[in-house]
Amino acid sequence: MAKRSQLPLTALRAFEAFARLGKMSLAADELCVTHGAVSRQVRSLEALCGVKLTQGPRNALKLTDAGARMSASLGRTFDELEQTFQEVRAAADRDLHISCVGTLAMKWLIPRLSGFHARHPELSIRVTEAYGPVDFTREPFDAAIRLAETIDGDGLTAIPFLDNFHGPVVAPGLAQGGLDLARTPRLHTRPHRQAWDEWSAHAGVPVPEAAEHREYEHLFYMLEAAVAGLGVGLSPWIYVANDIAAGKLAAPFGFTPTPARFHLVAPGAPPKRGLKAFREWLIEEAAKAPAPPMLAEVS
Repeated sequence: MAKRSQLPLTALRAFEAFARLGKMSLAADELCVTHGAVSRQVRSLEALCGVKLTQGPRNALKLTDAGARMSASLGRTFDELEQTFQEVRAAADRDLHISCVGTLAMKWLIPRLSGFHARHPELSIRVTEAYGPVDFTREPFDAAIRLAETIDGDGLTAIPFLDNFHGPVVAPGLAQGGLDLARTPRLHTRPHRQAWDEWSAHAGVPVPEAAEHREYEHLFYMLEAAVAGLGVGLSPWIYVANDIAAGKLAAPFGFTPTPARFHLVAPGAPPKRGLKAFREWLIEEAAKAPAPPMLAEVS
């Protein structure tokens, strides 16, 4: 492929604005530069072309034949570029890439996305499981959902949309006649071994040493183990609300609030236009979440 010559794009843009608007001052206003800057760019373009593009007094410049030809070509080119740019940007605005903690994505977000798509068929949502601090300068996400007490990071906006409650969950058969935390195998997740100590502090319920401990890599693995009757696990309410309603899990100690909340995190730079619709829908869906049975209600 032949190498493209280095076109004087700044000068071409200044000349196109002058030719279209008819005055240096109007071109300067559009380009947010001075009258003199536009004039210098037009003169430099004439020097590069080796031909006069304008003629007449400085306060009433007109296009020469060469200038009119250049103007017509630039006008068509810039119109096509602008149309392509708008089309590409509109397509990008329609695609939202959301980073989300895995279990919330599986148990709550994805099962509800059909409602979002029915309301906004022009938008597409892609969900990627991710954890930890959000860095939009290094990651290809348009927004993120995290469970945290606070969201730290320069230039981030974080909107809490869902309160968090947690409590022990177990297969109903293991809860019959009361759940003995000391004798029932205790389920853990490797990344959050301190979960039981946190629940004990929040709920004011002492947790005895368990006879057996079973550990899983992910929270959704641990919840499947609880459904299978392998022991008692600890979970946020929003992850297990449907399983409890369906009778697959029981919560003999109810749930207690935590200081952490689910946040929608977005970059401080102007977000994609579709993100506003996603944020509004997310807040509406969170408002519909059922309230958990609290500790005092089941004790």
